[in-house]
Amino acid sequence: MAQTSTVVTATVAAATTAIIAYAVYFDYRRRSHAEFRRELRRNERRQVRSEKEEAEASTRAQREAIRRKVDEAKEEGFPTGVEEREAYFNEQVMSGEMLSSDPSRSVESALAFYKGLKVYPAPGDLIKIYDSTVPKPILDILAEMIAYDSSLDIRSRPTSGINLNDIPTVGLD
Repeated sequence: MAQTSTVVTATVAAATTAIIAYAVYFDYRRRSHAEFRRELRRNERRQVRSEKEEAEASTRAQREAIRRKVDEAKEEGFPTGVEEREAYFNEQVMSGEMLSSDPSRSVESALAFYKGLKVYPAPGDLIKIYDSTVPKPILDILAEMIAYDSSLDIRSRPTSGINLNDIPTVGLD
């Protein structure tokens, strides 16, 4: 009976020889057959096209999921009282921060930040804060949510009670 090491050595040698023989055959076909080269290029183009289509489909699916989440949040409604809004804001921002540590839950995290933004009195200022504290992938999703929600006014609020027309003009007469 043959020793185990002899059998293993023979098997490894046969596998290595087969791999090298296939590599030599493949290289020979690639160099000498134009149709084989064309087929390789076609396959490569098909693969690139397929990957591009998958990426576009994934992007469309994520955008649709984002829109659904924003619509659901709008349907749920937002608190109207000052104290309720403040408590809701704190709850949503804390939830968003906790969820942001898990990359697989970035949409939920962005949704929590969006809900906090929706009840914040000066959303433009809060976006500047989010810009420096929220991770970039979540911020990108949040930007899509903001772009989708046309009812959200992110401009800074004008100073209330000041009418520039009431200020007297002083001239050098």
